[in-house]
Amino acid sequence: MSKTVLYLLLPDFASHEMVYLMEAVSASSDGMSLNDNPKYVNKIVAPTMGQVKAIGGFGVLPDYSLDAMPDDYAALVLVGGFGWLTPVAAEVEPIVRGAVENGKIVGAICNGASFMARCGLLNGIRHTGNGIDQLRLWGGAGYDPQGYIHRQAVSDRRIVTANGSAVLEFTKEMLLLLENDTPQNIEAYYRFNKDGFCALTGQ
Repeated sequence: MSKTVLYLLLPDFASHEMVYLMEAVSASSDGMSLNDNPKYVNKIVAPTMGQVKAIGGFGVLPDYSLDAMPDDYAALVLVGGFGWLTPVAAEVEPIVRGAVENGKIVGAICNGASFMARCGLLNGIRHTGNGIDQLRLWGGAGYDPQGYIHRQAVSDRRIVTANGSAVLEFTKEMLLLLENDTPQNIEAYYRFNKDGFCALTGQ
């Protein structure tokens, strides 16, 4: 089984949409240290090996370019952002389509989910995104809205979709699919970050 989780970043990506998932993959279950023997490793994929910039302005150097990414990986994460509105997104379609067809875990958040609607990859599965109107706009006549659910995040048939405000819900569903930890520990990680230290400890 592959141990790699690939995060696909396009220019002007939304960095906050991947940080909780990346940290849960790399940290111990109590969140107090790095995991010496993680089940998965995080790797970045971008259009080229050049620096790819986040909406916030900082840059990330990818591990792989689109034309050199590995075929063997556990999950592909489409991180949202403004790059999905640009021509470079068309280069990603065969990669995402192949991941779905080969039964890979695919996570798509914010405009990443809208991109999947554009490609017809949400048809026939339960899904969500940045609202039905945006999915219809991006998907056009090739998008079937029958599976849309107005929920923060939805997991169905190894595909997780979420809106841009659902970072923690997206993370939880991805961790469960990956079986990164026990369901109890995953729920505890979600609740700690969702509700906050003070609410959970009463201090």
